[in-house]
Amino acid sequence: MNDQSMTPAIPTGQDCARASNRALLVIACEVRQGTRPWQVVHLDDLSPTGFRIAGLSQPSTIKPLSIRIPGMQLLSAHVRWHRGNEVGCEFAAPLHVAVFEHLVRQANQALAIGR
Repeated sequence: MNDQSMTPAIPTGQDCARASNRALLVIACEVRQGTRPWQVVHLDDLSPTGFRIAGLSQPSTIKPLSIRIPGMQLLSAHVRWHRGNEVGCEFAAPLHVAVFEHLVRQANQALAIGR
């Protein structure tokens, strides 16, 4: 997969809708693939359909990924791309909009408290 297919220069159509439901945030989470040990990563970008994390070593695009977001049940996702230290994932089942909004509010509150 090349870089151009991952980040279009000008979002159009479905990409515009995708971008409008995306939140840039930083949440420390735990992820694992298969029987590998849990790893702490930083969730940097969240949408109802997926997320971007940094810090996962040797991601596999074949094995599903489990992610523990604080305050959430264990979620399953599939690695769709990886580039350097970044990994893009798609949730096995999209987040409900209310759950997505709750996570964004929670991250923003934590950021405001940390200031």
